[in-house]
Amino acid sequence: MGRPSFRLRGRVGVRAFRAALLLGMASLVWVLAVPPASGLSLTADRPAAETTVDRASNTVEQAKGPIGWDVYRRLDLLPKLASGVRTVQTSSYDRDGGNDDAVAGDGTGECVRITEDGCVIAEHTGAGEIQSIWLTHLGLIASDDASVLGTLIVELDGQRIIEEPVQDLVNGSLGAPFVWPLVANTHQSSGGVYIKVPMPFRTSMRVTVEATSFLFYHVTYRTFADAAGVRTFDPTDRAEDVIAMLRRAGRADPAPPYRNARTVRAEAELAPGASMQVASLRGRGAIRELKVRIPEIVGPTVRPTFVDDGRAFHAGGSSEFTVAIDPANDGVRLTRRLDTFWAATQVVAVFVDGVPVSGWSTFPGKAGNEWSDAVALIPPELTRDKSQLVIRNVWSNSILGGFEEFRYWVDSKVGGEYVRTDTLDVGPDATASEEAHGYRIVGEQWQGRRWAAYPPTGDRQAIARSDELLEKLRLRITFDGETTVDAPLGEFFGTGLGEYAVTSLLLAVDPSPDGWYTSWWPMPFERSATVELVNGSDETVALAEGSVAWRRGGPKGLGRFHATSERGHTVDGEDWTFLDVEGAGKVVGVSHTMLGEPNPASIGSRNYLEGDERVWVDGEATPSLHGTGTEDFYEGGWYFRTGTFSNPMNGAPGYEIQDMGCDYSCTSAYRLLIGDAIQFTSSIRFGIEHGGDDTWPAVYGSTTYWYGAVPSGPADRS
Repeated sequence: MGRPSFRLRGRVGVRAFRAALLLGMASLVWVLAVPPASGLSLTADRPAAETTVDRASNTVEQAKGPIGWDVYRRLDLLPKLASGVRTVQTSSYDRDGGNDDAVAGDGTGECVRITEDGCVIAEHTGAGEIQSIWLTHLGLIASDDASVLGTLIVELDGQRIIEEPVQDLVNGSLGAPFVWPLVANTHQSSGGVYIKVPMPFRTSMRVTVEATSFLFYHVTYRTFADAAGVRTFDPTDRAEDVIAMLRRAGRADPAPPYRNARTVRAEAELAPGASMQVASLRGRGAIRELKVRIPEIVGPTVRPTFVDDGRAFHAGGSSEFTVAIDPANDGVRLTRRLDTFWAATQVVAVFVDGVPVSGWSTFPGKAGNEWSDAVALIPPELTRDKSQLVIRNVWSNSILGGFEEFRYWVDSKVGGEYVRTDTLDVGPDATASEEAHGYRIVGEQWQGRRWAAYPPTGDRQAIARSDELLEKLRLRITFDGETTVDAPLGEFFGTGLGEYAVTSLLLAVDPSPDGWYTSWWPMPFERSATVELVNGSDETVALAEGSVAWRRGGPKGLGRFHATSERGHTVDGEDWTFLDVEGAGKVVGVSHTMLGEPNPASIGSRNYLEGDERVWVDGEATPSLHGTGTEDFYEGGWYFRTGTFSNPMNGAPGYEIQDMGCDYSCTSAYRLLIGDAIQFTSSIRFGIEHGGDDTWPAVYGSTTYWYGAVPSGPADRS
């Protein structure tokens, strides 16, 4: 399939400034907010689903597909191709065609319009349903507090349904249904905030944010041809069954229970080029659960992302502090936490009690933010019989940025062993520690907070082999004689970069030694279905296990499940194509693997994330969906500022920097489009830029999940 060729002209602006901040001076503050695992007590499992499961297929509600909470309650009807429904998006993309994807500083241009309440970010007359509101702001670079966005107002059918501070809303302070994971704050969605409560309306809607500058947003909603069967959203309906189901994401089939359940299992050794048939099903039915396990596949041991505050001094600057040591020492080891992105450029002279020493250990900088530790060994002739030392760092050379300080550890060598004798915490949140150590800084360039993780660990040889298997083992599924799924195993399950944990609503990866890869995409078929695992690698797989749970019967007239996979080098000036097909259908998700490469024209490590998604439906001249950045499409923000994550509907589970098989900077991400599925009746062209002007070099892989109309033709004779 060809990729659309569109070259956009560049323009320096807010988005460019955003990239610069992310690359260097992005210092920032966050406290990790862990989504609650439970907290609701239910007496029934999705009771509303049971009352609608046998509803006649020709009703108005069924013609539109599930509406409101039934979007989540009736996931068995996800394959339904609705009629009279269109999915559209408003966003703050640069109307001038450049990469300045934000509401301008004067509050004009990228707002739909300005009112006394603020920036209108979406507005529609007629019937429809809001599905996703995503926001971030330049102010979040300096804070974890979305209060900079002000108040969010949602008006439906002439009534203000919501008028609340954004921070309270995304923190879940309003209570059900506006709780995790139907809302998420910047910690839970790694730099962005969102509201994914489905809100139907009959005659009109409007969404307004108080902030009128430096605002990034998208609002995805559906429009209906008429209001028949549509009830205006009721914010007092707590939808506790839906919330409980979403909080079980990654652990259980989220669709309504079904009768006539059957399970087929298979296992085999897979030689290079061999295939294993997991299931061969006959009759009308639907696959409800697909599981695969390859015990020899392993992934890195991921260490948690955390925030640390710090300071930096510029050219001509210095820092000084006093630390405690054991007088009986035979030398001292001083350890400093640093951010590897700038490590190679931070050069200082080190003095101990005024005497120069050899200084900090050095190593090449990495193409991304990652914690590491540098060591300075202080010889015993400078430390013996002393109870304290005065350490002074004096700027020597720094190509980019200043000399950063986050934390120091002091270990005295006593009896042949190093013993911790002091710790200095540096930063605006650690003034007590600074005062206790007489810390002072001259020529301060920066103070703030930064999120990063220490590098992952693991057997790199085994991980490299596993990564190859995840790319070259392919899942192949044929429905009614047509093969519509032929996808890399890892990417199909949302983890194309390697074996990383995924806990989404319809896909799950359990990286434990006995863990399974699981799909709950509903996959209906009329006459037959065959599921195979094909070994396209040069390695023998000692044991491959597969399991398919399916049901007989079920609703008729549903779309056919597809997983369309592409992989290759990005092409300068062309969008990367997720899907380019003719016919009727709807896109319900994307799994995306991005292997960034160095760009001599820029120092940026993740600038491939500057690319906007763009969707042309049914031959339209301008895209009905045009976003503001790749991490924004996956509903994070600021290059996934708070680290990797996996939510029910969106995630970025993998991030590697010049390690674990990644040559430069690599990211994997996914987004499920359930209520905001992209409908099309005659064609769709769905792509994403690689970099802000389609010029960032990378190797991309993508698997796009979609349902297509079933073609009429002769009976399947397979």
